Amino acid sequence: MYVLGIRDGGAGGDTVERVVDQTVDRLSERGRVGVVRYDATIADGTQVRKSMGGDVTYELGADGDWTASGTGLTVGDAIDRLVTDCAYAIVVGVSGLRYPSIVVGPGVDGSSVEIDPDEDVIATVETPSELADVPLVQRLESAEPHETLESIVARVKRSPSADRAGAIATFTGRVRGKDSADDARTQYLEFEKYEGIADERMAALEADLEARHGVFDVELHHRTGVVADGEDIVFVVVLAGHREEAFRTVEDGINRLKDEVPLFKKEVTVEDEFWVHDRP
Repeated sequence: MYVLGIRDGGAGGDTVERVVDQTVDRLSERGRVGVVRYDATIADGTQVRKSMGGDVTYELGADGDWTASGTGLTVGDAIDRLVTDCAYAIVVGVSGLRYPSIVVGPGVDGSSVEIDPDEDVIATVETPSELADVPLVQRLESAEPHETLESIVARVKRSPSADRAGAIATFTGRVRGKDSADDARTQYLEFEKYEGIADERMAALEADLEARHGVFDVELHHRTGVVADGEDIVFVVVLAGHREEAFRTVEDGINRLKDEVPLFKKEVTVEDEFWVHDRP
């Protein structure tokens, strides 16, 4: 699922809503769209406003409540709920997302919109009509998709060979806070990939593993960019006829991914930061 942020750069709520509606219309031509709408003024679940378009909409307040039901949801939780059923998600009203975004300007009092240098802004628009000139789908789908273990498992279950499969085995790698009790705590890892080559190697590895007897589908996914302490980094999912082939292929898959796919890791602890491949 591809995630797009839309935030107000000073244009006002009505203009932002019209930009969201047009974006939903464009993306809906290609797949199911979910909307996560955050409003810091919603603090107790009582201010429910008109939901924007989309197949699924979550309206979140400052306390993390989903106003439609009152159950606690963060923005991240809402995105994770959409990922198994939607091709796209639009997150409205949140700055600093790790996903591409559109800023609806101009800034306050007509000043220029302030953009964080780390923010991946696809476009800054002042009116909904300007969206027509934005290569929205191309830019959005060139970014890394949002994946979870659940979304990948759901996808392999839809494999044409699923009726022959009796096993799904998975591996999830996550950011470890420390190796031992005396280590400085890891705050986050940052991953970069060798553009083009890493994707080719990953696809070739998936194809090689799928060629094994009794293995029907293999999906490998490794996040890039900043991954915080406790977050998931990498997934290996194998659909196979029996557990023996599934377990063996999962183990080989993660081992070969680490050996064959050119990914570079920087570790940032509370005391230091370093690229792991530079360490002896």
